[in-house]
Amino acid sequence: MKIFLTGATGYIGSAVRSALIAGGHSVTALVRAESAARVTGDGLDVMIGDMRDAALVRDLAATSDAVIHTASPGDASSAAAEAEFADAVLAGRPKAFIRTGGVWVHGAGSDITEETPIAAPALVAWRDEIDKRVLGASGIRSVLIEPGIVYGHGAGIARMVMSAPQVDGGLQLIGDGRQHWTTVHVDDLAALYVLALEKGDAGSVFLGVGGENPTVRELGEAASRRLGLGGRVIPEEPSETVARLGDFGAALLLDQQASGAKAREVLGWLPQQRSLVAEIAADGYDLA
Repeated sequence: MKIFLTGATGYIGSAVRSALIAGGHSVTALVRAESAARVTGDGLDVMIGDMRDAALVRDLAATSDAVIHTASPGDASSAAAEAEFADAVLAGRPKAFIRTGGVWVHGAGSDITEETPIAAPALVAWRDEIDKRVLGASGIRSVLIEPGIVYGHGAGIARMVMSAPQVDGGLQLIGDGRQHWTTVHVDDLAALYVLALEKGDAGSVFLGVGGENPTVRELGEAASRRLGLGGRVIPEEPSETVARLGDFGAALLLDQQASGAKAREVLGWLPQQRSLVAEIAADGYDLA
């Protein structure tokens, strides 16, 4: 298929780009001029532009079999930018639209599924309206993927665990450490996007989580041992985490567990990479 991909130079998008090309799809990547040199390879076309250029997005969507959207400004403009992008794609009427959401919208829970009600923290409260509009679009096979905490190749939020301040001979945790993070390796997640593209039904939602739900304390202890601190960790008052990190900190304090069973059962997804705890315990997040 001919795929219009955003975020092709980003953490998730670069992995998706590689997986798509390996799967025999052709990719048109929308990238900014300063990033164009980072996107090369057979089966890949580069389009210089911006996701907020509605006319360009509409035209690319109209001439593609599917749109896979993994880009986001990641700042206060995200809600408006994502809404405008979604509207432009829908106006272009591609056959399929694979959109990236996030498991955080479901709030805290010990057994989160795609059916768990929305209870989004402030950081991502804007997502639900856009997600519903995309999934409900008629005549387009829209699919929503909701990743958990993405890790792998030494990048992502997991770097915060390893690079946390060292206090009183231990590694400071994000919050008190009792909260679980539902996680997914970026390469496994990329495979899920390809399966959703090829097999996902219109209006379907899939949690992008590998089934491993470590506590932040477990992650911190693995990082502490790797750093030669003997597994010693220092909890942080949750209120201090929020004071330090704002709405992002509040999201990191969510206690979430999920299996990702639906993607396995419906799409045949099979996560294969080692867990985040194992990744940290080995050399995956060693600081340069």
